[in-house]
Amino acid sequence: MPTGTAPVRLLDPDSVAELTAAARTLLARYDGLSAHPGLLAEVPAAAASLSDAIRHACRPVDTADGLFVLRGMPVDDTEIGPTPSHWSTAGDAGAVYDVVLLLLSTVMGTPIAWEGQQEGRFVHNIVPSPGHEEEQTGASSSVLLSPHTEDAFHPGRAHLLILGCMRNHDSVATTAASIRQVELDDHEVELLSRAVLPILPDDAYEEAQGYAGEPPAVPTLWASEEGLTLRFDPAYTPLDQAPEDHRAAYARLEDELARVSVAVSLNPGEVLVVDNDLVVHGRVPFRARYDGTDRWLKRSSVRVGGRGTRPPAEESEHGYGQAAVEAYA
Repeated sequence: MPTGTAPVRLLDPDSVAELTAAARTLLARYDGLSAHPGLLAEVPAAAASLSDAIRHACRPVDTADGLFVLRGMPVDDTEIGPTPSHWSTAGDAGAVYDVVLLLLSTVMGTPIAWEGQQEGRFVHNIVPSPGHEEEQTGASSSVLLSPHTEDAFHPGRAHLLILGCMRNHDSVATTAASIRQVELDDHEVELLSRAVLPILPDDAYEEAQGYAGEPPAVPTLWASEEGLTLRFDPAYTPLDQAPEDHRAAYARLEDELARVSVAVSLNPGEVLVVDNDLVVHGRVPFRARYDGTDRWLKRSSVRVGGRGTRPPAEESEHGYGQAAVEAYA
């Protein structure tokens, strides 16, 4: 896989100091509890007061890469403590970075949470967990996390996926590939633009997997005014149910995404912003030690109002009974 280079946007020292001060001020009011409802209610006003330099760094994705890396935020490896062994044991470890991620997310759009995932928190801890090594979820480690768009099964999925790196001693790479860089012929695009197959809920949504409603068929590709967008999760798409020509076109898309894929190995403090309508992401396999030094990311999901990057038909989908909650609704 090519290593490639992701577009980088630098946060200057003044912007870093501003973000950190805003986060610490909010935490001080709420006893260091980053998920406190009162703190969350104050984030929009705090984000609105941030400088133009921060807003410029958080402008929309503006290249065919469909992503960028924000660089410049320091992380003290000792201060953040050991990598949690499971998201449920993380508590408020690295709380200041939770709030920084919320502030950045709010500048870019509206953070969302899922009622059935990580206790409805708006910032998730992504860590390898014992017993989950071979799953297709963020808690896995020993298997390739297959390229996919985030929460592809759901019509209310995020427009932006934001990953902040706390620790990555082993330089474990996030993989990414943009639909705007693949080469497909017109017939392949037409086939993949048909609503032929459903995308089923992944293993992080056990309740949704038991939903009684009929899974809706959805298109893999959609031609927006700005160019092609995609909705993609082959690990949870029953491809064996598709006609042969559709399977062949899907396989071509997989091959093309692999061809243009890049590996982004985040350093502590770096924040990867991925346009979830343009880019599939995954992760290379690694061996988890469970000794407090494993890879640790924080993740937020963001909706951006007024985007025309999805088919109108998505609005009628049932979402397998799952509800995405907007932070400031």
